[in-house]
Amino acid sequence: MNRLPFLSTVAAVLALTASLAYWGIQLFTPPQRQIAAVPVQQAPEAPIDLARGLFGGQTAVAAVSNFQLVGVVASRAGQRSVAIIVANGEPAKAYPMGEEVAPGVTVHDVQARHVILLEGGVQKRIDLPAAEGVSSTTTAPLAPVNQPTLTPPPAPAQPAPSATPLVTPPPGTPVGPPGQLAPAQQPTTSR
Repeated sequence: MNRLPFLSTVAAVLALTASLAYWGIQLFTPPQRQIAAVPVQQAPEAPIDLARGLFGGQTAVAAVSNFQLVGVVASRAGQRSVAIIVANGEPAKAYPMGEEVAPGVTVHDVQARHVILLEGGVQKRIDLPAAEGVSSTTTAPLAPVNQPTLTPPPAPAQPAPSATPLVTPPPGTPVGPPGQLAPAQQPTTSR
């Protein structure tokens, strides 16, 4: 029974040490700062219209009502192409790429059958109206007619101009021999 007083003293010392450690930690630790929960914002829905053009699909194009495409002079290089546009009911004017058609509206791209205008960062497409009975292709230049023939000095051999069209017709367009008009097409509607 000698051991009972010794074990009770050791137990009391351990309890006193644990109690002092607990209250010492409670008194000397800084107070915990309040942490505000971060509000979770719902992700915006992905705009499907912007993704349509990724793999060759048609992009949604807003209708342009105050501009009408009358003609196009498209060059092979693309930088010297010109669009002939009627803007706001005024007479038709030729606008090269990059020129301002109206305040805030510039010619962004000129293709064989359409023009892309850039208005405030939004691209708008204007299609060339389909003309019945008229070919949309061009051929090699024709020889001069009824002009006197002069014998020019011999020149170094130059390759003959190619008979390829200057403007490639859209797929499915019937094309006849050079110098002959292609059959009239029915206008297609794009959606």
